[in-house]
Amino acid sequence: MNIGILTGGGDCPGLNAVIRAVVVKATKHNHWRVTGILEGWRGLMKDGLAREILLPEVSGILGRGGTILKTSRTNPGKTPGGYDEVLSRSKKLGLDAVIAIGGEDTLGVASALQDHGLNVIGVPKTIDNDIVGTDYCFGFDTAVNTVMEAIDRVRTTTESHKRVMVVEVMGRHAGWIALQGGMAGGADEILLPERESDLNEICALIKRRHESGKDFSIVVVAEGAKVSVDGASGKQTMILQDGKLDEFGHVRLGGIGQTLSEQIEKCTGYETRMVMLGHVQRGGSPLAFDRYLCTRYGIEAVRLIERKEYGKMVCLRGNQISSIPLSEVAGRTRTVSEELFQEAALFFG
Repeated sequence: MNIGILTGGGDCPGLNAVIRAVVVKATKHNHWRVTGILEGWRGLMKDGLAREILLPEVSGILGRGGTILKTSRTNPGKTPGGYDEVLSRSKKLGLDAVIAIGGEDTLGVASALQDHGLNVIGVPKTIDNDIVGTDYCFGFDTAVNTVMEAIDRVRTTTESHKRVMVVEVMGRHAGWIALQGGMAGGADEILLPERESDLNEICALIKRRHESGKDFSIVVVAEGAKVSVDGASGKQTMILQDGKLDEFGHVRLGGIGQTLSEQIEKCTGYETRMVMLGHVQRGGSPLAFDRYLCTRYGIEAVRLIERKEYGKMVCLRGNQISSIPLSEVAGRTRTVSEELFQEAALFFG
């Protein structure tokens, strides 16, 4: 048995831990060959981007950030004949199955390739934690802890200078990082992509807080949050992007924190600063929870191949590792419910 493994989309803490688990389980215990596919799906669209991974190579990578297989946001579906190229190279490499580690885009391609005849297993990876069918995607817990620690650090300087601090975090369509990181860090307001916020209401809350004797505030905003602003041409939605699209059609986000901080200072008169955490959230070593989860995901991915249960994604339900059809995952997003947001809102102001 020869199984391929690839990491697609953005990097995040824990990728190497999954690779390690797959290689150890498949080669040491099953005596299978593991072929590492470099640069995500691009590795199955070009020659020379695949090589065998042996046990010594995965020794010591459990806690290493990034991915030894490199990654890209390549979408075979955007290239004429792209899926056929992937199938052809998979056959050329002698792959019996492919383990695709990635987020909604990578797994969407995996689902399509399963329909085209490639045996695929998915592993959910995204710090946004927005993949349906699983309670946790790996990388999320480490990212939330990074956000919490950042809020703890900016709190001392914000309080000392009696400022308002806007902390921009990742979260395109789902605000899980903003919600959990903000709650863990004691944020005074949290803005999510799932619900539109009003600038006047944000400023009114900050004013009430400062007038009550609390002379500093921390606002956490997800990069995909929508904030309505009353302008000369009426109410507009403030959302920042640079207009560039990746191969999956996503607009690059980032910058709402800066504009929001300027608007808050103009509206309230309080000195306001902004911190954009950006790629700091996805860099560095995975914490214990993610290392453990990744190891279990990698083992289960190989077990699914043993049972020939292709076309599935491993998942976590409660504390049990299970699986779900990739077809139920593709094209769907797991978002923050209004109930969970209202729990956070109890602590605003």
